[in-house]
Amino acid sequence: MRKKPSMVAILLLLGLLFSPEHTGAQSLGVCYGGQGNANNLPPESEVVSLCTTNNIGRIRIYSPYTEILQVLRDSNIDLIVGVPNDSLQALANLSAAADWVQRNINDYSSNVKFKYIAVGNEVNPTSETAQFVLSAMQNIYKAITDAGLQNQIKVSTAVDTNLLGVFDPPSAGAFSDNARPFIEPIISFLVSNGAPLLANIYPYFRVKYNNQPVPYALFTAPEVVVHDGQLEYRNLFDALMDALYSALEKSNGGSLEIVVSESGWPSAGGPVETIENAGTYYRNLINHVKGGTPKRPAKAIETYLFALFDESLKTEEIERHFGLFYPSKQPKYNVNFN
Repeated sequence: MRKKPSMVAILLLLGLLFSPEHTGAQSLGVCYGGQGNANNLPPESEVVSLCTTNNIGRIRIYSPYTEILQVLRDSNIDLIVGVPNDSLQALANLSAAADWVQRNINDYSSNVKFKYIAVGNEVNPTSETAQFVLSAMQNIYKAITDAGLQNQIKVSTAVDTNLLGVFDPPSAGAFSDNARPFIEPIISFLVSNGAPLLANIYPYFRVKYNNQPVPYALFTAPEVVVHDGQLEYRNLFDALMDALYSALEKSNGGSLEIVVSESGWPSAGGPVETIENAGTYYRNLINHVKGGTPKRPAKAIETYLFALFDESLKTEEIERHFGLFYPSKQPKYNVNFN
């Protein structure tokens, strides 16, 4: 006769199942562009309240400013704070970086839960700005270390998948010749300091510019689309993630984790940019990142949905329609952040 499990065993199992490592909600965040990208958004206090009400426990902002940092105090919300690309050259100077960290991090670190500093966003490796990224990262890391915060806050940069010269099949993923001189020293820095690589993963743009099938991008493909050795891919998100992991392995970055610092789908602006497609993408993405990828299975993927609101001041039409919420704070889709 089989024995009934003890109450202790049951409680231990429940603790494992609902620990942060096993719950997708713990790994889900949103990107908030701030008032500079729209002229009709609610005040920051209502933004933070909206996140709290919807059980959104992580936020990415692209530049630190007093109004948002003040209302994040004691909110228990994990934060990615960005260094704008136009600040990178200045922060390649050590004293300027120390001042930036003092004003934007140290002054708030007692009750704002900084998690990552994203030093630059999607910097083009062939641009003039690229030469300053690593120096700015190193200087900010030194200032963070001097403040004793290096174990709490990780310093990284946010890249996009355009750095890949090859991405199909995923196991062949490799950085382009243009990207390697830029990204490989950054990979070494991240490995040395135990920080993840932040990556903006957009199946949508692969549909728009690379003619990938819409169902493959929306997690709705009825069968395997890509066979890659023993691994099978039914969605483009996993394929892009694993192509990036393969590229990291080829550049001595196999130990790195990838944090998805942006992913989204616009609801207007073209034939595949619809409310239906966007809602399908966000719902399926939220469900999917509770697990892993074929190459890195059985682990939740820390993911930040782009974006919290539609951003009316963006110049390109499609860029204005990535919001999960309207400026009125009404949800655009039936999405459960739990």
